[in-house]
Amino acid sequence: MLQIKHRFQSFEEYLSYDDGTDKLYELFNGELIEMPPESGTNVQVATFLLIQFAPLLDYRRVRGHGLELEVRGEPRNRYPDLTILREEHIQQLAKRNTIRLSMLPPLLAIEVVSSGELQRDRDFIAKRSQYQDCGIPEYWIIDPEIQTVLVLELIDQIYTEIGNFSGDDLVVSPQFTQLNLQVAQIFDAVNQA
Repeated sequence: MLQIKHRFQSFEEYLSYDDGTDKLYELFNGELIEMPPESGTNVQVATFLLIQFAPLLDYRRVRGHGLELEVRGEPRNRYPDLTILREEHIQQLAKRNTIRLSMLPPLLAIEVVSSGELQRDRDFIAKRSQYQDCGIPEYWIIDPEIQTVLVLELIDQIYTEIGNFSGDDLVVSPQFTQLNLQVAQIFDAVNQA
């Protein structure tokens, strides 16, 4: 039996689609690409960071992997491993966990790099460019392979490196100065599991 794939003509058309499952899709050239499950390491790192951020902010402003960002380019949407929202996003996302381009961008997007060259390029190049274009003020790239946290800040519409932290270094966040977190803590939590 031949199965015909639906082609979406717009992001709005995609947003109205419901296949009756909890699957996450990227919209690439009008077609849905199912997202594979995250690795256990990625989930552990993101969960550890969620626990670190939640006491500093309203817990509703700290969102895990299911938060969808509309972006320019292909694919048309991304799912950061962890996202820090603005206060106004809480109400805006009550019906659908999607931040549109017409909305203010989130304050911080965090990606945990999956193994493989394609995944590394996606986080370090493609997502960096798309998040920069969206105006997300801060972007972290966490690399479990070499156990580093790269912190980027949007300055004059371009991501500028604040630091590439490792070991006992404190992660320096331009927006979340009250965060007291060593890189080693992130990876110790994963290694103990």
